Amino acid sequence: MPPLPGAELVRTPVHLYRYLLRCCKQLPTRAMQQHYQHAIRQVHHTDEDDPERIQLIIQRAISDADWILDKVNMLVQGLNQNVGCMVVPK
Repeated sequence: MPPLPGAELVRTPVHLYRYLLRCCKQLPTRAMQQHYQHAIRQVHHTDEDDPERIQLIIQRAISDADWILDKVNMLVQGLNQNVGCMVVPK
């Protein structure tokens, strides 16, 4: 799944914060949404001064959000296809 529209416009920590909160709305359950919203609020970087470091944080955060959304979507699709077919190890 490609990043949400607008990822290329994220330039500041505030833009990143808002973008990541929008990504949370894509998660399938309210509990997941609340968990990641809380995590985003905990690690929000507003005091970083180095422009290169800010861009590195932004790129990494967008990449991580994309990975999480892909992983959750794969798990949800897998559960929908394999309901009742789980193998329990002995």
